[in-house]
Amino acid sequence: MSKGRLEAFSDGVLAIVITIMVLEFVPPSQPTLDAMFELWPKFLSYVLSFAFLGINWVNHHHLLQAARTVTSSVLWTNMHLLFWLSLIPFATAWMGENSFASIPVAVYGVLMVTPAIAYLLLARALLAAPHQPDALAIAASVNTKGYVSLFGYIASVPIALVLPLVSVAIFVVIATIWVIPDRSIERTLNDPHG
Repeated sequence: MSKGRLEAFSDGVLAIVITIMVLEFVPPSQPTLDAMFELWPKFLSYVLSFAFLGINWVNHHHLLQAARTVTSSVLWTNMHLLFWLSLIPFATAWMGENSFASIPVAVYGVLMVTPAIAYLLLARALLAAPHQPDALAIAASVNTKGYVSLFGYIASVPIALVLPLVSVAIFVVIATIWVIPDRSIERTLNDPHG
């Protein structure tokens, strides 16, 4: 399979995941602002998940943009990542529907951890593929944001069982730090000599 086909398939899966997620966000039955305000947990859950999927899409794009070849190991680790990302609509709906109750928030935290680990496995599989350019090592490197995110997501799971809104705050902080782009990756990927 070509790298382009892998990217197209992954983009399609993420587009479907986002579509499913937004379809779960049903408008209120009453035409009042009070009815709209009652949707704030669902809306916040949607915004968090949309940001999380966007972050994964951008990082996935950088990773594959830097790669030259894909192997069967890359294909399977990519499917592994997409599997975990495909569960995000379920966790989003459950967490929003239950106004950030402990167990749904903890499950959401688990579904933040598992794609993070799957992404690391995908990066390793790409690095192990033959004929990769030096730029891939930079794009695949786990930087401070990567470690902070992973440990934040791991910490959010037990915290959610006691203080679920603290876990939600952790999700917001992690999403916020990823919105700031990593200029070194952009420079490396745009370097014609890399």
